[in-house]
Amino acid sequence: MVVGKPAWHRLGKVLDHPATAAEAINAAGLDWSVVKHPLYAGEREPLAVSDYFAIVREDDWKKRKATVLGIVGRDYTPLQNREAFKFFDPIVGDKAAIYHTAGALGAGERVWILAKLPEPIRVIGDDIADKYLLLSNSHDGNSSVQIKFTPIRVVCENTLTQALSHGPMLRVAHTKDLHERLRVAAKLLNTTQLRFKALAESFQRMAQVQVGEDRLRQYLTQVFPDPRRKDEEPRYERALAQAQTDREWSEYLFLQGRGNNMPHVKGTLWAAYNGVAEYVDYVRFKKARDDRQLEAMWFGEGYTAKARAFAVAEKNLSAWVN
Repeated sequence: MVVGKPAWHRLGKVLDHPATAAEAINAAGLDWSVVKHPLYAGEREPLAVSDYFAIVREDDWKKRKATVLGIVGRDYTPLQNREAFKFFDPIVGDKAAIYHTAGALGAGERVWILAKLPEPIRVIGDDIADKYLLLSNSHDGNSSVQIKFTPIRVVCENTLTQALSHGPMLRVAHTKDLHERLRVAAKLLNTTQLRFKALAESFQRMAQVQVGEDRLRQYLTQVFPDPRRKDEEPRYERALAQAQTDREWSEYLFLQGRGNNMPHVKGTLWAAYNGVAEYVDYVRFKKARDDRQLEAMWFGEGYTAKARAFAVAEKNLSAWVN
């Protein structure tokens, strides 16, 4: 579900008003629970597989058509969708944020909620970024509960989640003390404004640094380096070609990307960074299914590339400051 206009990925139900937790859960089709069931092996006389369990949707299990979302150990503690939304309730309930987007990827292996915060970041001039918190919860046994600070640049809708890979990000594993650790993590969210302030300062500093042709290519080579040569020549050649394509598209979007010709933005490190973000969000995974594209840009290969782009930009800031 999404509040307001349809999202770029064209998925979900559009609501014309800010959603309550109950509305968000129902509109996004997330009103279901998961359960752990023992695993069995063997054909004639199946035996229980010790200490391993399957995670399945409870409603599907009752219909005997359940898809296994993940294989987990004895100590794995599921976080139900309603519990995940409840974790955000204190923030949303105090009118400090609204549920903006929610959904699931695949068969429900990963569930996510995007909450919009007030007071956007003004980078420079009319270039602003809205502030969001992204909570993701997995049912596949492979990922922790994650809370990320996710600015979205208004002029181009680039998602700048990448800043969280080495900064403001919370992770809570699905262990027996999951709920207690989530209560502790919730208290840390009181520092959101301080963390967004630091992020805003980084964006503003990028907008003060001009990058010419040499600096741009140095930056993009650090973000998308050539692969190391390995024994398998065809794989190396494909990876090399992909890195060159990544750099070429990012350079093009540095020059022609949405919002990158705005006054005080053109030719800056901020424009270079957004060239990478726009490439990842709108070009790199364009041929993938919409849900796979979303997964890549928020959690997978695209997220990693944008995290690297932010880290490289920050690393070069002090050396390139005018």
